[in-house]
Amino acid sequence: MKRSTHAAGAALLTVAAVGAGVLATAPVASAAPAGATAAYNGACGSGYSKVNSMPVGNVGTVYLTYNSSNGRNCVVTIRNTSGSPTYMVSYLSNIETGDTSYDEGEYRSYAGPVYVPARGECVEWGGVIGNVQAWNYGSNCGTLAAKKDQKDWFAGER
Repeated sequence: MKRSTHAAGAALLTVAAVGAGVLATAPVASAAPAGATAAYNGACGSGYSKVNSMPVGNVGTVYLTYNSSNGRNCVVTIRNTSGSPTYMVSYLSNIETGDTSYDEGEYRSYAGPVYVPARGECVEWGGVIGNVQAWNYGSNCGTLAAKKDQKDWFAGER
């Protein structure tokens, strides 16, 4: 289910808190072979180029893409191997404007794409696959001057 709202950040924190409680009894997703990385699948559409990525543990990869013609970023979270539906999230937010979009649900291969306008502005982005997550805050700024330092929020099990 795709969602886009200024208040989605609070909703995502609630999702993470609820998910953490549920995951106490959830099985760990099966690992892909060592060194396997989910390739970007082009889900964001034409005109979008990969600008960054982070591994989601050893179960997948979250990709940040950008379209210079429309000034929009896109995020998609992709599993290394398709399989039974697994809880997944793709999350993207423009730090300056608060515009936020996320997709969460039970998916076989990927979550997203989600889009946010962010020409010249910093974004926070991340993804979840099963009980493993990766988040990045204040990165991929169009202009780095006078922006917050980049840092990873969290990468690991939730």
